[in-house]
Amino acid sequence: MILMPRFLSVKEVPVLSWSSPNAFTLTPSFASIFFLVVGLTLFGLGEALLIASGVGVSPWTVFAQGITHVTGWSIGLATFVTSLFVLLCWIPLRQTPGMGTVLNVIIIALVLDFLLPYLPTFDNLVLQIGVAIIGVLVTGFGGGLYLIANLGPGPRDGLMTGLQSMTSLPIAWVRSGLELMVVVFGWTLGGSVGFGTVLFALGIGPSVAASMYGLKIAFGKLESSELSTK
Repeated sequence: MILMPRFLSVKEVPVLSWSSPNAFTLTPSFASIFFLVVGLTLFGLGEALLIASGVGVSPWTVFAQGITHVTGWSIGLATFVTSLFVLLCWIPLRQTPGMGTVLNVIIIALVLDFLLPYLPTFDNLVLQIGVAIIGVLVTGFGGGLYLIANLGPGPRDGLMTGLQSMTSLPIAWVRSGLELMVVVFGWTLGGSVGFGTVLFALGIGPSVAASMYGLKIAFGKLESSELSTK
């Protein structure tokens, strides 16, 4: 019998002290906003580290590359259209947008633009892989922080939480399944896949789940319930 780590069975976003009682609110608490911003900043840092590692981009960037290869669009336009499509998928999943949905796009983009020029790059493959692993872990921790704030997930994270709610599967499985599917579609359309891409696809789900599990143990209650994201 194979024993899996407990965090791989996490099926809901825990409710902690900085969780907003409602995702769609115009008057969130300072704590909710603070952890939302910190989480999104770390999320952007993690993605920047993955790019700086030089061993592959994130699955959704591969997908955007594939769309660009087929349509001739720019990466920015392909990413924008993909985000709109993902948001439309929220409707049947009954996901609720909020402040975090908007700030997700803004903060992560600003962090990427600001930090990338200052992050070191390496020629040594071992160091590149090490930076990529750190990037995935930082992204997962940031994702856990900002999702727990419950001020609205980003387009892709909302798809994850919506599908998890619909299927009742663990968050790690749902997220990893989504990322792998996106990688396959992107690669089929002509996107470039590297080691970091596969690492991110397989590691981001468990990383987010592990951060939620650890934060719940460190700061949470004995019991948690689903946040009002539906």
